[in-house]
Amino acid sequence: MKKIITLGVVLLAMAACKKNDAPTAPEAETAKDAVAKTDTVAMTVKEVKEFVAEGNVAQTEQVNGYTVFGQKFTPKNVLTSDQMIKKYKSLKKGDTVVVQFKSKVKEVCKKKGCWMSMILPGEKESFVRFKDYGFFVPKNGDGSEAIVHGKAYLDVVSVSELKHYAKDGGKSQAEIDKITQPKITYAFLADGVLMK
Repeated sequence: MKKIITLGVVLLAMAACKKNDAPTAPEAETAKDAVAKTDTVAMTVKEVKEFVAEGNVAQTEQVNGYTVFGQKFTPKNVLTSDQMIKKYKSLKKGDTVVVQFKSKVKEVCKKKGCWMSMILPGEKESFVRFKDYGFFVPKNGDGSEAIVHGKAYLDVVSVSELKHYAKDGGKSQAEIDKITQPKITYAFLADGVLMK
């Protein structure tokens, strides 16, 4: 609810700014003429989500000192990164398991914050996407502590997807060109993220 109110205030402020920038209408002008000349502010749902994700509206909902992104949840039975790697190693392709796990964020999409990777032991990582592309995390979230809630599974990522993610992650063209094989990844579809 706070997010909706905050977003409404931001949109009203933007509309007010647009109106204040418009030249004043002469007194002889009719109300209909004035309305036709007034700038309007219209945003699609996607544009609003991007506007919020880019840090234009602060996330204010908190749980145990963490900022909530996506669905709010209470941390319980949270696995450590050591426990999570064991869970991943027990999975076969096609298996899913609903869990919560906590780790450091290795990397976040630098374009929108629409994915992130979380550190696992042995130089491994969990690649986290967000359910229904329904929320984003801060693009500067690298190194933050996070708890994710959702489904863990194994995924085979194609070469073209790996190159796309490398580009979004800000990798150099030389690094992107080195990607030539698909990769079995420890994947995670999060419906909620708590981030410090």
